[in-house]
Amino acid sequence: MSTLILIIHIITCVFLVFIVLIQSGKGAELGAAFGGSGQTLFGARGAATVLGKMTTGAAILFMLTSLSLAIVTNKGTSVVKTIPVKSDGAAQKSAPQFPVGSGPVQGTQPAAPAAPAAPAPAAPAK
Repeated sequence: MSTLILIIHIITCVFLVFIVLIQSGKGAELGAAFGGSGQTLFGARGAATVLGKMTTGAAILFMLTSLSLAIVTNKGTSVVKTIPVKSDGAAQKSAPQFPVGSGPVQGTQPAAPAAPAAPAPAAPAK
């Protein structure tokens, strides 16, 4: 089922790209020569062309096949991969081991830096 939807989806994609590329721009019509947009010469809406209707139909079919592919190929699985947890203590063995006295010790605070020494008073200039 998903293979058939995928084939229809790919054909629709290619057809949609082709239909959009062969259409002319909106500013390339007679109304653009007089400073307005291309649709203002013949009304605000303009005539719906066959290419415009085909583009709308192809876009709707593209959205429907995209949604169908997402639903059919999901099959209730998650995209998040689960990592099996080993309960035999392997995770504890892989933790870095510090020699006594060289690593951080829990419950202790690092020593505060010593305050800087006060500068000696300067002799008054005469």
